[in-house]
Amino acid sequence: MSTVTYIYIIGDSEIDLWGISGRERLKRMINASQNAQLVDNPDKIPAGSPTLLIYANHLYDTRVIAALIAAQENMVLYNHNDYPVAIRTKGNDVTAILPDLLRESSKRTIADLPRKKVGDLALGTQRHLRKKDPPYLWPITRENRITLESELFSGSYKGVTDLVTKWLWPFPAFWATHLCIHYGWRPNHVTYLSIILATLAGFSFWYGYFGIGLFLGWFMTFLDTVDGKLARVTVTSTKMGDVLDHGLDLIHPPLWYVAWAAGLATTLYPVSDLTFYIWLILIGYIGGRLCEGAFQVWFASFSIFVWQQKDSFNRLITARRNPNLILLTYGYLIGRPDIGFYLVIIWHLVSTIYLGSRVVTAWRTHRRDGVLSSWVESIDFSQGRKTLAEKIFTRTPLDPKNYN
Repeated sequence: MSTVTYIYIIGDSEIDLWGISGRERLKRMINASQNAQLVDNPDKIPAGSPTLLIYANHLYDTRVIAALIAAQENMVLYNHNDYPVAIRTKGNDVTAILPDLLRESSKRTIADLPRKKVGDLALGTQRHLRKKDPPYLWPITRENRITLESELFSGSYKGVTDLVTKWLWPFPAFWATHLCIHYGWRPNHVTYLSIILATLAGFSFWYGYFGIGLFLGWFMTFLDTVDGKLARVTVTSTKMGDVLDHGLDLIHPPLWYVAWAAGLATTLYPVSDLTFYIWLILIGYIGGRLCEGAFQVWFASFSIFVWQQKDSFNRLITARRNPNLILLTYGYLIGRPDIGFYLVIIWHLVSTIYLGSRVVTAWRTHRRDGVLSSWVESIDFSQGRKTLAEKIFTRTPLDPKNYN
């Protein structure tokens, strides 16, 4: 069983970011850890227990908090100005160290502890977001608020995703997220609305109202971006919300395509052999998902889309909901919704065949070289973003020296 680290938060930020203070943000981040226990009084910390004293006037990368909780050694974490912002120590030393950290003592008891900067912590890749951004530790000030909110929002995006989510939605989603916070909407509220819109879009397709269905469908995909960003910037992700969000993403796309095929019966271009095409849809959709799952089960702990750079480029256009909606929209706009439907089937099959070939290549590589590694893991931001893939799928890190 893992050892519990007791955490005492010092102070608060002078302003809120995305509606929550630095102290509240830290609380939410720490409460998500199974190996951490918040205390409101340092005297309650058992002697000899791993202890983390941390200032709330800084914005911490989630990976930094996780690394501090998991650390096996005592240390002092300094910001770029060599100001101590967190100390990992033992419970029986808190009484001596806390006045030093609060600048209430001239003993400088922390001077003998190992000095660490963010770059000294082993943090790794943000695998759930398919990316590797530089870890951050920024002071929270009024002058920095807009920049830090933008960075938090940008950092909540998956590094490798489809072209619509990556390039079309960020700007409107930023302001939609602000509106949700202003009016008290939580991520699950947005997800519930997404479920309603997805259902209404499906019915619209079924009865041949393709224009209305596409409007509802595109709005639903936009909200699907907003709910995730809202959850991450406010640290309010829940297991139920995660299940609802990912469950909706998994189930509704093939149902939309089937409904679209049924709706074609109301047009001049009905599908002559509906059952055959439905089977093609299911083969393409399920086959692609199985290839993705097989890669992670058999060969690596990361997504197939971050294995090699070509796989990340493939994720931009592979047969997922948003690229397929582009094809359906194209068919509708040229007055041939049937062509949009056939293009979706073809693209599904092409994408699945390609993913299948990548799984075969992964099997061969795994047999020859052993464990596979992601190209994202090898990124060295100190060398700059040199390749096209690095420029597209990673962000330029902020220089903390510009944000004091």
